[in-house]
This record gives sequence, C-alpha cells and structure tokens, in this order.
Amino acid sequence: MKKILIIEDELNMIQGLKDNLEFEGYEVDTAMEGRSGLQKILQGRYDLILLDIMLPEVSGFDICKSARREGVNTPIILLTAKGEEIDKVLGLELGADDYITKPFSLRELLARIKAILRRATPGKEENTESEFISIGNIKVNFKNYMALEGTREIKMSHKEFEVLHYLYKNAGQIIHRDDLISRVWSIEYDINTRTVDNFILKLRQKIETDPNNPKIILTVHGLGYKMILC
Repeated sequence: MKKILIIEDELNMIQGLKDNLEFEGYEVDTAMEGRSGLQKILQGRYDLILLDIMLPEVSGFDICKSARREGVNTPIILLTAKGEEIDKVLGLELGADDYITKPFSLRELLARIKAILRRATPGKEENTESEFISIGNIKVNFKNYMALEGTREIKMSHKEFEVLHYLYKNAGQIIHRDDLISRVWSIEYDINTRTVDNFILKLRQKIETDPNNPKIILTVHGLGYKMILC
C-alpha cells in the first residue's frame, strides 16, 4: 500500500483529502503545520508528499528545499492557492515534482498522484538496465534513485534523477526544453524554460569535470540539450 503524507493547515481540506485518498486505497499521514511536517518527512518513509505552500511557521517552499538538501527524494506535489508563474517556477526549482492550484478537482489530483507514483515505480523496461550506469563523474542507479561519486553518495532530487534519466534514454538526440517539461513533469502549464536550464546546470555540476565547459550535456542553442555518452 502506497503511503502519502499531507501537509496542509486547513482542517476541512486535510480531512477531505485524507478521506478520499484512503477510499482510493492509500495509507495517509497528516501534519497541519510546517515544523511537524518537515520532521515527519525526515523521519518517516512515504511514497508521495502533498505539500501546501502557505503554512504556519515554515513555508512549503522552505520544507521542500530542506527535504531535498537532506537527500529526501520522495516525490512532492505542491498545493498552492497562488497562480503567479514565479511561484510555480520557484517550487519546481526547489525540487518539487508537480503543483496543483487551488481550487482543484479531486479527479485531477488523483490523476497526478497516480502518474507520479507510476513514474516513481520502476517498470519492466527500467529493471533491465544495469544496476549502476556511469554518466560522467558519477554512477547512477535509476531504479533505486541513487547516485555515487566513487563511494560517496551524491544528493539529487527525485526530479533531477528523472531529467537525467530522460536525457540518458534519449542520448544523442536533441531534446527540446518544452519536451523535457511535458515528458518529465507531465504538465502542460506555461512554465518558464529557465526552470529546465537550472536543472541542467545542477546536473552539470554533478556529472561534468568542468561544468562551464560541458562535454556530456551539451546546449543546442535555440532548441534544447543533447546528451553525449562516450
């Protein structure tokens, strides 16, 4: 049974989500303010986190940032009442996997949860890949979301793994920024493409010998990126 953590300060919202998710067969844990929510993230084991942005004490943005900094790779869906693009972009840059703007339909939320959990669960095709794959300076296990530089584990967000995996599976091909957004995030919103550029920058810092002169993830000006594997 998949376990979902809801961090939300509106009692009616959290109870409604909990009841509906449990009806769908999920195990649900809850927190109503930021500090206890972050503590549960760091100490518990969850398959997905629903995280409100506007929380008492610690904001959802800060929780997301802290969780990723501590190496938590659990997929995060942000719940936001704000529609400004900067909030969406910031959330994704901090390591969130998706966002949904209030008010939202239960059907839409459930579809997003199922899509993310499906991507986070290795399928038959992924299981046929080698346990660890060498990409530049690191070795990556896409099945278990683990990256190593020598024997040292490299902290990467769930979304960084997905971006890297998509580039790896399409090595040698030009990948447009819009394609990365739709294929990796599976959302059709008008996200500023600098979000993708920032994820590429983070990945280069981990895999390239000289991130300022990349040899593995190349920029195709005006189009997107191409991964070159030796």
